[in-house]
Amino acid sequence: MVVAEVPKLESAAEYFFKVGAEGKRFRPTGLLLMASALKFPIPESTDVGVFSILASKLRTRQQNIAEITEMIHVASLLHDDVLDDADTRRGVTSLNCIMGNKLSVLAGDFLLSRACVALAALGNTEVVSLMATAVGHLVTGETMQMSTSREQRRSMEYYLQKTYYKTASLISNSCKAVAILAGHTAEVSVLAYEYGRNLGLAFQLIDDVLDFTGTSASLGKGSLSDIRHGIITAPMLYAMEEFPQLQDVVDQGFDNPVNVEIALDYLQKSRGIERTKELAQEHVNLAVKAIESLPDSDDEDVLISRRALIDITQRVITRTK
Repeated sequence: MVVAEVPKLESAAEYFFKVGAEGKRFRPTGLLLMASALKFPIPESTDVGVFSILASKLRTRQQNIAEITEMIHVASLLHDDVLDDADTRRGVTSLNCIMGNKLSVLAGDFLLSRACVALAALGNTEVVSLMATAVGHLVTGETMQMSTSREQRRSMEYYLQKTYYKTASLISNSCKAVAILAGHTAEVSVLAYEYGRNLGLAFQLIDDVLDFTGTSASLGKGSLSDIRHGIITAPMLYAMEEFPQLQDVVDQGFDNPVNVEIALDYLQKSRGIERTKELAQEHVNLAVKAIESLPDSDDEDVLISRRALIDITQRVITRTK
């Protein structure tokens, strides 16, 4: 799907799909499991051979959603790395460091164009609308992060809205698209959406914790990337609630390393990390509830897939990278 006429563009576009740089593949894994979790039973009056052909065609279309979602996600990573002037991504040198900003931006644009072509081929306007909305949300979320007022930097509501746009919207709308392609009711589609939304929010909340702790449970062992870039996330927002004097430090910014140390000291004394983990657990519980609310099924493949979707929520909450 990322074949291009110009070899250099193709090389750039496929960079994060190569073995070793492909990441966790968290989104396509979840989407393919969702497709299996929403499988319809075979009606008694239906010819098994015909049903099998139809099921195979549906599976291919749902797999296309997983591919489209991963292309959109990788495009956003390429663009984010240019905006952040990042030098690493997924444990390897970032594309903008190897090929420059211009080609990285163009590679991201190219991936988005390929995603659009694949979306159009599905021929479902509701699904196209959902995925286009998710792309718009990615841009909105990044802009919200770049241009915050003093009040917005202190607001948990603003932070969670930005997090939904930047992280949860793509997975939630993709999950809903998988349900819609299968012809499920609006109620089932909403449950798929709610699973993706809450899973995405929990994922980002744990990301925010790991930025401070890394693979260790102790503070300061993470990359501290967010705070060094002046981005205030849930752990620090909770710490500011407990220690209002921290707000002055946040307002001054973190260009001065002393301010970073002061903020970390306050965070250490607060329940910021614990409360962020608790909030992530709340969203995980809501994601699990969405799966448990799906229509009953006695199909073993459906039940295994639903258990796996629940298992993913636990992996999100306990991961260390």
